[in-house]
Amino acid sequence: MVPNYDMAMVNFEEGDVLMGTVVKVDRDEVLVDVGYKSEGVILPKELAVRYNVNPQDVVKLNDKVEVLVLQKEDQGGRLILSKKRAETQRAYDHLEKIHRENGYVTGEVIEVVKGGLILDIGLRGFLPASLVDTRRVKNLRKFVGEKLECKIIEFNRARNNVVLSRKAYLEEERRETRQQVLASLTEGQVKKGVISNVVDFGAFVDLGGIDGLVHISELSWSHVNHPSEVVSIGDEVEVVILDVNRERERVSLGLKQTQQDPWAEIARQYSKGDIVKGQVSKLVSFGAFVDIGDGVEGLVHISELSEDHVEKPSQVVAVAEEVDVKIIDIDLDRRRIGLSMKQARVKEAESKEEEREQEEIQASGAENAEIEEGMKELKEEIKEAATRKYLDEEIAAARDLPEVTSSEMARDGKPISKKAARDLPEVTSSESGRGSQKDAYEAESREGAPKTQIKEDTVEAEAQKDASETETKEAAPQPEAQDAPVPYPTPAPDVKQAIPSTEPRETASATQEGKEGKEAKDKSLESVLEEMKKEARS
Repeated sequence: MVPNYDMAMVNFEEGDVLMGTVVKVDRDEVLVDVGYKSEGVILPKELAVRYNVNPQDVVKLNDKVEVLVLQKEDQGGRLILSKKRAETQRAYDHLEKIHRENGYVTGEVIEVVKGGLILDIGLRGFLPASLVDTRRVKNLRKFVGEKLECKIIEFNRARNNVVLSRKAYLEEERRETRQQVLASLTEGQVKKGVISNVVDFGAFVDLGGIDGLVHISELSWSHVNHPSEVVSIGDEVEVVILDVNRERERVSLGLKQTQQDPWAEIARQYSKGDIVKGQVSKLVSFGAFVDIGDGVEGLVHISELSEDHVEKPSQVVAVAEEVDVKIIDIDLDRRRIGLSMKQARVKEAESKEEEREQEEIQASGAENAEIEEGMKELKEEIKEAATRKYLDEEIAAARDLPEVTSSEMARDGKPISKKAARDLPEVTSSESGRGSQKDAYEAESREGAPKTQIKEDTVEAEAQKDASETETKEAAPQPEAQDAPVPYPTPAPDVKQAIPSTEPRETASATQEGKEGKEAKDKSLESVLEEMKKEARS
């Protein structure tokens, strides 16, 4: 009896899924017995969803596996099978059910591709890079080999497309924690966090269960072109809670509020009209921004760049150039400072002119002081010269004075009566000598006797003596000529009184002429003295 092999073979069609046993494992192929007249062949690329795998790492001899029939007979008459497609078909059914139930799936990261990761979830599931974590991840390769739990956010069996999201899974897990964190946040509170992501419009900070946004305008008091200039992913920072929206679960944060406000320092340090140094930070069509310290920038309008007409700011200044500017306006509420370069130059020129004028005034003062000192010295010299001239004239006049008797002399510089004078010892004119009179006069002059007083006393004494002698001559008879000479006393050292002449006065007219001559001489001396005093005062 011949066995009926057709009855023993399994009936199937292409696309069916069969159960088989691994009977051989080679590097190029794996043979599986599915109950057909010949073993089916599984090529390496059809063993698993991973690429370039070693067949021995996937199956072993006698393993029971599910395979999908690709071809009943190829050109060589072989049965072509696929283990990968059989698993994919089974996986689609399982994943579709999970997607409908809004569940999660676990898969191993098997590959890094452009834009994300590939997970083995029974088929090749795609996990975008932006959905790998709640914060941006730069290095995706660190996830290779790890098993990740994800949520299916897109499922298309016809296009063989499954998109996953680990971020959604993490947010679901952290939802309860996030609600607790939101309830604890209040405006103005200072919290520590970690920079989780940096984008063009700001930076996200993980506050330990919820991410808050620091807008680019709240990163620093100074101008920021991009948030990466201030913070980087992973930086630990302190932020201030600016606003909490619990309905939308959004938190607005501020980083610059934890730093010292340079505008407050500017308001304390500078005032309107001050000249400060700064550095040109940016040029715009309407002017130039100048950094005057601590990142505080002021605007020099194009009309304040130069005294001349300016078409473009680049004609006058360049970026990073050091310039002097004048503060013409400070608006702390709007945090704006108006600056001027041309007014700074004008004020600088005025300051230099004031300094030059001050130096000239100081030099003039020194010159005037020198002139005054010279005039003082000149006055002293004129005074000394006038004194010397007057003394010389008085000494010369004293030499020409006539001899006098003892009765006409003064005692100790004071006038005495005629009776007292008669009691004085008499000496001759030869014994007296003009030298004694000169010495007495010079001694009195050195003692500092007032010259005007000398002249007044002399004139008065002469007038009294002439009057007395005239009366005596008229009243008494004229005596005969005396044979013996009239004795003269030794002249006293005091010469305040003028020494009268030894010649006898014959008549009152002669006496009057002598008085007039002396008065004229005294007036002449006094006029000379007055002229010299006026010259000294000038």
